[in-house]
Amino acid sequence: MIADKMKGMVANSSAIRAMFEEGTRMAEKFGAENVYDFSLGNPNVPAPASVKKAIIELLDEEDPVVLHGYTNSNSGYADVRETVAQSLNRRFGTSFEGKNIIMTVGAAGGLNVILKTLLNPGDEVITFAPYFGEYRSYTNNYDGVLVEVSPDTATFQPKLDEFETKITPKTKAVIVNTPNNPTGVVYSEDTIKRLAAIMEAKQKEFGTDIYLISDEPYRELVYDKVEVPYLTKYYANTIVGYSYSKSLSLPGERIGYLVIPDEVTDSETVLSAANVATRILGFVNAPTLQQKVVAKCIDEETDISFYDRNRETLYGGLKECGFECIKPEGAFYLFVKSPVEDEKEFCAAAKKYHILMVPGSSFACPGYVRLAYCVSHETIVNSLPGFRELAKEYF
Repeated sequence: MIADKMKGMVANSSAIRAMFEEGTRMAEKFGAENVYDFSLGNPNVPAPASVKKAIIELLDEEDPVVLHGYTNSNSGYADVRETVAQSLNRRFGTSFEGKNIIMTVGAAGGLNVILKTLLNPGDEVITFAPYFGEYRSYTNNYDGVLVEVSPDTATFQPKLDEFETKITPKTKAVIVNTPNNPTGVVYSEDTIKRLAAIMEAKQKEFGTDIYLISDEPYRELVYDKVEVPYLTKYYANTIVGYSYSKSLSLPGERIGYLVIPDEVTDSETVLSAANVATRILGFVNAPTLQQKVVAKCIDEETDISFYDRNRETLYGGLKECGFECIKPEGAFYLFVKSPVEDEKEFCAAAKKYHILMVPGSSFACPGYVRLAYCVSHETIVNSLPGFRELAKEYF
């Protein structure tokens, strides 16, 4: 018999993964070229050539016992952490040191580490719908309570009036994700300033520390020269989680980091606890080879032209069909309004045309569907006739 907590998690297993697995079955039946799978945010862009070069150089030049062994600290190689810190300082005008960085097993590992570090049972974590559904599981892992702020479907910026009412003495953390999965929206600087002011006031009102956790796997994937505010500059108790999964197309390598600035309340204790959490959660340390790889590729710029072409093609094509959607400013997702109230019904109808989409209820925003356009351009072009046929059923 499995644990009671796991029974619920199994029953509500990721709809994204379920769609992805169905896409694999359909590809075997109809041919991969005839299935238009927009379910999983798995980059179709290969990693930059510098990544392959770095791996070869490391394998040729480094002592394999050291390269593949444990790191001295669970937080990662000291030189890699320093390299990450200095890169952030150059880009964002911050003043981090290597000690402020903890290398993690992707952004997901980083979020679990920091939530393990911060949460007591019953502590509340606030996030803004629509949001990445695993936030609920990660919070539940440590007996926290996830509190949702309902979506503003006009702009998909956070509803700050509602947010203010939902902060309580039990609020320990707030998770924001910008550029956002699933909408592609970037939270504006005005939004961040207002959010920070609310949190500062609530900390004083309740005499508590409320941590702002910025989940940033899509930071480099932005279009039309949109600026993504670096949140540590707006609110002292900010912790940043980052992943190279999207920026360097390394999702399966599971490499990222946490930033815990000195300005965070009792930062030394938080850093020490996060180091220990990395070990006791079973990560031990982030993958050693990949730590060295990303350090060598620290100044690699993400080529977003591929995603941008996909964005323009899919957005334009769906609008021509009559579908409603907000044009994404970042990430590689399109969030489309379902033409019927039950978006799962819409997803089922799309399967007739071999189109796979994820229902918005997976992101606490029913009535919408998410399309991940990190696929080949041919997949998007070839899917448009199917979308046109699908549209005829509703418009």
